[in-house]
Amino acid sequence: MLHTQSDVVFIKGLKVEAVIGVFDWERAITQPLLIDIALETDISAAAISDDVSDALSYKEVCDDVSKWCKEIQAKLLEHLAGQISDKIFAKYACQKITLSVAKPTAIAQADAVGVQITRYAPASTKELAAKEVDDSQANDA
Repeated sequence: MLHTQSDVVFIKGLKVEAVIGVFDWERAITQPLLIDIALETDISAAAISDDVSDALSYKEVCDDVSKWCKEIQAKLLEHLAGQISDKIFAKYACQKITLSVAKPTAIAQADAVGVQITRYAPASTKELAAKEVDDSQANDA
């Protein structure tokens, strides 16, 4: 199937206070995080209906990501980013996530430091089965 469109719902500069870091003093305080999220998803139903129930709710995503950051209390930004992307895929209909998590107060000489990841939704069992059929047919040809 030819992929002919790419729609993105984005969140830029979500501010969250959470426990993050490897040092004992970091584990005893909260620090500010700045989070950017781009969710590749099909927005065509909402574009046609103009009905919020057909849309991916960026408000709900913001609420969930804020809650998860506080619950996870990761040591590493890498771990936090991976956990957030896994949880987003489990709850929301999206095919691709680009997520950055920054610590704006970590390095005095820098505006912020952090990580950015891009992840693709795990293929469903049905999609994997279809791909296996296509691959086996190509090998038979």
